[in-house]
Amino acid sequence: MALLRILLFACVLLLRLLCSLEEGFAFEETETAESQHDTRTIQPSSLLPSSICDTSTKANERKATLKVVHKHGPCNKLNGGNAKFPSQAEILQQDQSRVNSIHSKSRLSKNSVGADVKETDATTIPAKDGSVVATGNYVVTVGIGTPKKDLSLVFDTGSDLTWTQCEPCLRFCYQQKEPIYDPSASRTYANVSCSSAICDSLESGTGMTPQCAGSTCVYGIEYGDNSFSAGFFAKETLTLTSSDVFPNFLFGCGQNNRGLYGKAAGLLGLSQDSISLVSQTSRKYKKYFSYCLPSSSSSTGHLTFGKAASNGLSKTIKFTPLSTATAYSSFYGLDIIGLSVGGKKLPIPISVFSSAGAIIDSGTVITRLPPAAYSALRSTFKEFMSKYPTAPALSILDTCYDFSNYTSISVPVISFFFNRGVEVSIEGSAILIGRSPKQICLAFAGNGDDSDVAIIGNVQQKTLEVVYDVAQRRVGFAPKGCS
Repeated sequence: MALLRILLFACVLLLRLLCSLEEGFAFEETETAESQHDTRTIQPSSLLPSSICDTSTKANERKATLKVVHKHGPCNKLNGGNAKFPSQAEILQQDQSRVNSIHSKSRLSKNSVGADVKETDATTIPAKDGSVVATGNYVVTVGIGTPKKDLSLVFDTGSDLTWTQCEPCLRFCYQQKEPIYDPSASRTYANVSCSSAICDSLESGTGMTPQCAGSTCVYGIEYGDNSFSAGFFAKETLTLTSSDVFPNFLFGCGQNNRGLYGKAAGLLGLSQDSISLVSQTSRKYKKYFSYCLPSSSSSTGHLTFGKAASNGLSKTIKFTPLSTATAYSSFYGLDIIGLSVGGKKLPIPISVFSSAGAIIDSGTVITRLPPAAYSALRSTFKEFMSKYPTAPALSILDTCYDFSNYTSISVPVISFFFNRGVEVSIEGSAILIGRSPKQICLAFAGNGDDSDVAIIGNVQQKTLEVVYDVAQRRVGFAPKGCS
């Protein structure tokens, strides 16, 4: 009898223990889910383009700051009321051309741009084969000349040389919205001499041996999509803000230009090269700049120069070292060491990322990952999104959904992990893109080969404050940079 009581007591204790353990596990899971904030509820409509410009941004509160607008959005003053924008498929096709260009190995052979500067003097401009496609997405306005003329330029962290179209357009100028810059109307314009050491600096930024038109240094650069610019290498006064004026700024005065620049006047080069704006303004800004790309094409962001302008975010910026693992010296290399989806760390060996390296690029739209990394990300993302109906692929985007019957959806947060313990989480508009509720897609793609460098594109950078501290060889990230 005593033995029976002991057995019954033991059974009761065991049941209580099992119940308490079950309750404990359930509580622990709830706590984990809440603490990791692994999903976000968003409205599909927030992922689609709008025809109304929302100018809410804190850029105006900072010094040395330029407003950033999307090239194809309503906030871009270059776009008229009847502006025709490329389709999402066309944008992705252009983006793939840029990626192919980045992935292609630099070749030393010099090819003709077919861009003689003078009709009477057939100066042939050799150019780097496979330079980065110059079809970036974001535009800023700067002043050129004395008196200054405001010009809208596409800014690009993957481009070295800043250039703008110039009168008299000796060969050809594509259509731009603003009046073409006329150097003869400026008191501070001067051509660079072909015999000067400054002319020689062109080679690092364009991959070509400088040419001459008489005694004037001539630049030429051809991009991977066969767009190009050729003209005179010159000095001029650059005005970023009323208190940020730079005399003798080196730039290209384009006399023969073709390409997909969205009616912008040219390019603003923000690479690490010695002729980039970052290097030329280093005395004042110490090679320190940051930007926040807006959450959509119908809102605004900012491009800010100098550390003082970012002091308000200094406590939230997480820095990771610039990598030297890639052969793309002008680009900003990063070491990706892992990814997570919905708080779930993906089982991807670090060697998958380290074998090819990675860069961050303002001009590439969609993030490209090594094939194995993309496969793991896609598979886990699909698990989280399994309750939603799928949609056909959109160009290079193979994971798409039909949200036409949903007013809100739950999307897993995706996180990048970098060296020095830096975790950068993205959500919402930085994960999904689309033109219609019936076809909204995961904004990632896989590279074609394990040896191709990974690229963190501008969609994944949206709303983050991305900080480039080039002097200290590091890149930082802070959340809510545009708000």
